[in-house]
Amino acid sequence: RRPGSLPPVCNMPLRNAAFTGRDRMIVELRDRLLGGGQVLVQALHGMGGVGKTQLAVEYAHRFAGEYELVWWIASENPALIGEQLAALAVTAGLVPAETDVTAAVVAVRSHLRCALRALLVFDNVERREDIRPWLSGGSAHVLVTSRNPVWSDVARTISVDVFARPESVALLRAILPELIVADADRLARALGDLPLAVAQAGDLLAETGMGVEAYLSALQQHAAELLDSDSPPAGYPVPLAAAVTVAADRLAADAPAARQLLALCAHLAPEPVPLDLFTAAAGLPAELAAASGSILALGRTAGRLTRYGLARTTTDGLQLHRLTQAILRDTDPRSGVHRSTVERLLIVAEPEDVINPALWQQWSLLMPHILACDPAGTDNTRLRWLAYYAGWHLLARGDARTALPLAEQLHTAWTRRHGPDDPTTLNAAGLLAFARRELGHYEEAHRLDEDTLTRYRRLLGDDHLHTLNSARDLAVDLRELGELEQARRLDEDTLERLRRVLGDDHPTTLVSAVCLAMDLRKLGDYEQARRLDEDALERSRRVLGDDHPTTLASAGNFATDLRELGELEQARRLDEDTLERSRRVLGDDHPITLASAGNFATDLRELGELEQARRLDEDTLERLRRVLGDDHPHTLGSARGFAMDLRELGEHEQADRLEEDMARWRSDP
Repeated sequence: RRPGSLPPVCNMPLRNAAFTGRDRMIVELRDRLLGGGQVLVQALHGMGGVGKTQLAVEYAHRFAGEYELVWWIASENPALIGEQLAALAVTAGLVPAETDVTAAVVAVRSHLRCALRALLVFDNVERREDIRPWLSGGSAHVLVTSRNPVWSDVARTISVDVFARPESVALLRAILPELIVADADRLARALGDLPLAVAQAGDLLAETGMGVEAYLSALQQHAAELLDSDSPPAGYPVPLAAAVTVAADRLAADAPAARQLLALCAHLAPEPVPLDLFTAAAGLPAELAAASGSILALGRTAGRLTRYGLARTTTDGLQLHRLTQAILRDTDPRSGVHRSTVERLLIVAEPEDVINPALWQQWSLLMPHILACDPAGTDNTRLRWLAYYAGWHLLARGDARTALPLAEQLHTAWTRRHGPDDPTTLNAAGLLAFARRELGHYEEAHRLDEDTLTRYRRLLGDDHLHTLNSARDLAVDLRELGELEQARRLDEDTLERLRRVLGDDHPTTLVSAVCLAMDLRKLGDYEQARRLDEDALERSRRVLGDDHPTTLASAGNFATDLRELGELEQARRLDEDTLERSRRVLGDDHPITLASAGNFATDLRELGELEQARRLDEDTLERLRRVLGDDHPHTLGSARGFAMDLRELGEHEQADRLEEDMARWRSDP
């Protein structure tokens, strides 16, 4: 038949005139259904509101001309499926109208086993067991929509996720043609690109004339009310708020432990929640506590959330959509209790160390959930400390750009809320100064560190560990600002105190020794710097291991001493080994790795291996520009090394252009 014409036997829902995107998914679905073979069942699954039914409706209408029979079966209530198949038998003329349901179903199944151009859509199926008895096993195309992701041995699955951003923008502008792209993008971002929410927002703005700013403000304050409506968007049975609350109520009746897990996850971030956050944790609600004792039981409990379309599972844990979370929070009468429970779970789950790379993945998974608890505004001291260490995790892994705004937010909020002398405020000041120093803002770091050290000395005394760490940080600022003698005196005093308070082998003492050695080296006292660095490296290897970041940084400093003293081959071997270890342990873009690469390139250049030095310097410069920016002192230092390689190789024009670029980088704001 002609494209667009309807089959003679058909009960499809109306097509959504505003349907947008999903072209690749429809093509994939069509290719699969035409693939042949015995199993032609395809299951579209995903969380509530992603548009599974809309996708099935669009497919049925788009390819209606290819079928002689298209029958839509509402499958949420399995007991009614047989009656709908019986109605198909009557409509298709297979049985008289007075035929009983059982006989009519037998007739239609027999017909479908031989039908070459038939499409059945089982919409909103809860479990694969609900439709297994109704599948004919013939060549008819069968399409299923479901929130449940489990369809093994019944159907091949296609996961339906939220819109891509251009699809969200296109739908909003189809409903609101006057809406500019930037505002559509802001709305889509706030709505998490959830198709139902995007359609609801477009309808509400079109109906009320509400502005984008007003809508976004209302969404933050009372999402549940905003996402409820007497008239859901075309093609959706209920608005998002109702869909979420109905599913949550059914989950509570079916699986109380899963409903408790859902309530807690609503107070976390919309990123994946690691399930081990809930294992063996004290203070959980009774049913969830019973399930949390077994990772298998907890996994099955989490699976209930996906079955009801309230979450999806990922390799990193359970993930809720941000709007599902907002609706659950807004309608939760025990919100305060659940929030306190979540804070306690995160505090218990804190990894033991921020510096150890083996624990960085744990920190990365917890980080968004720590921030979701609003540590800047909390009075929970333990949560504030957790946020502080989370910031140090970012710095330890070399992500100062992300750490800086977090440190600024924490320091500003805690200073205002708890005062400048509060212990967490002072630690946030140190965090902020470190981030600024890592990004090359040495004057700002110096002012902050100087004030912090003054406060620590007054509050805790000269020998307290916080005071000594602060003194070491201030000495680093002084060295970077060229105040070398002042830095040396402060580092000498700090090292002497740390040796007395903590001992020679403590990691903090080792870092302090390396800092003093850097002062000495810059002052030209290479022999004394070498002795300090060699001793610190030996102790770091013994206490922390060869691959610990502190050991790797110490090795780089000792290699620099060797090079300055003319022991180039020994420096080369040590730098080469350090670079290999840094890349493996920390990654190619970590500051320690990039410093190690620069050191090794310097060795190569001084040994006359210019081509290898050039390749390494060029790669390092490109990475530093991307990671730290063009005008960072480390970037400019790398560029100078690369320019030296070029001149040594006779490439003077390229060296001139690079030096012109460097002059521009320094002058650009």
